[in-house]
Amino acid sequence: MAKAQYFGTGRRKRSTARVRLLPGTGNFTINGKALDEYIPFPHLHEDIKQPLNVTETVGTYDIVVNVNGGGFTGQAGAIRLGIARALLNVDPDFRSSLKSAGLLTRDPRMVERKKPGRKKARKSPQFSKR
Repeated sequence: MAKAQYFGTGRRKRSTARVRLLPGTGNFTINGKALDEYIPFPHLHEDIKQPLNVTETVGTYDIVVNVNGGGFTGQAGAIRLGIARALLNVDPDFRSSLKSAGLLTRDPRMVERKKPGRKKARKSPQFSKR
């Protein structure tokens, strides 16, 4: 008999996270490693667990994540959105609490591209009148 699995995809900056929720005891596995091992910053752990805290489902699901691209902060944001979307598949009644906490909105901010004649996206070479 197959276990119930719930899927969600999250993106932030250059990061993409594919999240699976499995009924379990609350273990996090990110790219084959434990949460503490993969992301060394405790404030990002709280960020990742926020959808579970809002819906009061901490410890009910094992979370398996495959994430790539970006850095720690972008990956944490992508995982958070993926978990929130997977929880919507678990129970559509979670939508109001997740939406009011702002966890279902994809953050649109991206790195601005470098323009020709500039050193970076907006930084110009030094100007001299003479």
